[in-house]
Amino acid sequence: MNQTGTLYGIGVGPGDPELLTIKAVRVLGSVDVIFAAASTRNDYSTALSIAGPHLRKDVRVEQLGFPMTRDKAELQAAWDKNAAIVAESLRKGENAAFLTLGDPLTYSTFGYLHRTLLDLDPSLPVQIIPGITSFHAAAAKVGFILAESSQSLLVTSGVADMQRLESQLDAADNAVILKAYKNFDEIRSLLEKLRLGDRTVLVSRLGMEGESVVMDIRDAPARPHYFSLVLVKKQP
Repeated sequence: MNQTGTLYGIGVGPGDPELLTIKAVRVLGSVDVIFAAASTRNDYSTALSIAGPHLRKDVRVEQLGFPMTRDKAELQAAWDKNAAIVAESLRKGENAAFLTLGDPLTYSTFGYLHRTLLDLDPSLPVQIIPGITSFHAAAAKVGFILAESSQSLLVTSGVADMQRLESQLDAADNAVILKAYKNFDEIRSLLEKLRLGDRTVLVSRLGMEGESVVMDIRDAPARPHYFSLVLVKKQP
């Protein structure tokens, strides 16, 4: 009987293949199968393209389809199906890596897969290898101090409604708004209303082709790229 394999949830960072950790690269070179999330609308995986330079040429790659929808039933069906695929691989004794952008536990598809997999079979071994987040890499890119001394840092989603976002910004010293593409017009209007436009940086496609950094959100394009985030420094 085969010994059960281990699933490694690996954060591949924001875009630059050189921003993977040494541990992530070591594990990627040793596993039997690579699982990469992709939209059900196409078969492209950004995380897979980032990790590509670190993969063995003979490693098996399986793409798992995740629908871009808020329909809970459709999402649950996808998580159940993909968790079953991963579980089958582990039960065969294969060690596997699931690739995720940034960090596996920060706004990541891996979190849903992890929960579903453990609901299916809590005995399956899972190890999580953290990754560099997009907002840490963006802050490093522009020399933006996220927090120091007694300052607080808000990390939130641009998908939230603007009333909630305004309350969150009011309570924080500095802020990171991820998924900023979704409601960008409303986010920009809110930041201008709060007189934070010139203290807000928009970073898009960090570490990838077409990277863009706009140091004043008032100069940002009307429709930023899907991979966009906002850094807000309330105090100069």
